[in-house]
Amino acid sequence: MDAASLSGGFADTAREAARAFRASLDAMARPGTLHAVTGALPPAPLSPAAGALILTLADTTTGLHLAPSHDVAAVRDWVTFHTGAPLVGPEAAVFALGDWASLQPLDRFPIGRADYPDRSATLIVEMPALAASGVRLTGPGIKETAQLSMPETEAFVQNAQLFPLGLDFFFTAGDLLAALPRTTKVEAL
Repeated sequence: MDAASLSGGFADTAREAARAFRASLDAMARPGTLHAVTGALPPAPLSPAAGALILTLADTTTGLHLAPSHDVAAVRDWVTFHTGAPLVGPEAAVFALGDWASLQPLDRFPIGRADYPDRSATLIVEMPALAASGVRLTGPGIKETAQLSMPETEAFVQNAQLFPLGLDFFFTAGDLLAALPRTTKVEAL
């Protein structure tokens, strides 16, 4: 572990973690909305928003899967030092982190069980950019419709059909994050 692994966490842990947690809750409650999160300075290729999510949501009890795009020594060391989260395979993931292509196929991740639908994975998808335009979103937390730039449509249509089972998603780019819970319906425009 090098010195860079020891830096890049929240400078004011309580306040910055609270802000990032609030942003993640707001994003899940209002799919398609963009939220800025700051404070984390993780190693590349991890974005500041993804780093803030990991610092806020991961701990020693939450298995984290690093997809090949993000499974590099600097990220592994940074996650281990700052959160203690165990690095696991996709089948044991509570959270998974990577770009869209490296997170495939999605059927490797737990989608919950009929008696415990909450025992599913949440994927943190690193994107080149995020915008409130793209596919149409409807469902809980959305007054009429919302739009969000997403890597594709069909995987999210299929995921919503699994409800109450399924995966939940965060999308991150730079210091922005958005979320797509499994309850959201996705349609191409």
